[in-house]
Amino acid sequence: MLRHPKLIIFLFHFSHFHFFVPRCLCAVDPHNVTEVVEFLLLGLSDDPRVQPVLFSLFLSMYLVTVTGNLLIVLAISSDPHLHTPMYFFLSVLSTADIGFTSTTVPKVIWDIHTQSRNISHAGCLVQLSFFILFGSLDSVILGVMAYDRFVAICHPLHYPVIMNPRLCGQLLLGSICISLLSAHLHCLMMSQLIFCSQVEIPHFLCDPPQLLRLACGDIFTDNLIMYFLAALLGGVPVSGIFYSYTKIVSSVLRISSTGGKSKAFSTCGSHLSVVCLFYGTAMGVYLSSVFSQSPRKEAVASVMYTMVVPMLNPFIYSLRNQDIKRSFQKLLSRTV
Repeated sequence: MLRHPKLIIFLFHFSHFHFFVPRCLCAVDPHNVTEVVEFLLLGLSDDPRVQPVLFSLFLSMYLVTVTGNLLIVLAISSDPHLHTPMYFFLSVLSTADIGFTSTTVPKVIWDIHTQSRNISHAGCLVQLSFFILFGSLDSVILGVMAYDRFVAICHPLHYPVIMNPRLCGQLLLGSICISLLSAHLHCLMMSQLIFCSQVEIPHFLCDPPQLLRLACGDIFTDNLIMYFLAALLGGVPVSGIFYSYTKIVSSVLRISSTGGKSKAFSTCGSHLSVVCLFYGTAMGVYLSSVFSQSPRKEAVASVMYTMVVPMLNPFIYSLRNQDIKRSFQKLLSRTV
């Protein structure tokens, strides 16, 4: 009855093989699939005349960022009057900013200097992990700082009891654990991707959306997971910040004296400025990646939240805060 037994055996084996073959091989030509050893970071520009300008600009920005944030950490740690929850979390934010910029900017400066833009597959995953780690820590700490301001303004009498050292340590530990989990999930997801022969990243860092675009096969689930994590790590802190400032504004408006209102708002002004800069630029870049067809423009926009915002944070907090200014003066006088 079976006139073509060889054909039937072939179809049987093919049907079983299809379920175990990697998803990339099912969607593309096998000749275009290769085990990627390294990527090529295209950077911001290929124009040789622009390279010296970019080198000088990024080097100066990096030095200012590290110096400014390091000064804030030293000033807070050396001044006993600044050993409060607000300044404790500010020192954590400055430390996270140093790590955030150090993950990407030195590599960019080195690539421009050596004209070699290669990065290994393992190096790309390491850079991505630390980038997500410090970026997530920035995001969560900004939410924690909003909660600290909410307790200080809305419950001033209970502030020392609520924001005790134990709770501050727990908040810091929780922030680090959430950031580590996010970095691990992103690294695990990216390490499972199979890349085709095209391994040029139109960016100056190993950005998750750009890596997904280079991956073979169906990446719908990976995209869904990535944007879910971004919404979780961005949406939850933003919701907490929005709720905290809603309560803060309603509480401040009930203060009768004008001086009391201005003092309350001045303690929140620096934090609110940093929040708007960080979340505004980061969300703008990641939302534009969904609709934009120009990866290079996304890379240029990414400079804002990866380099400019961490550089501006020390100026925002020091220029508007008399305690930080006095601590800077004491630190400099002791150094001199």
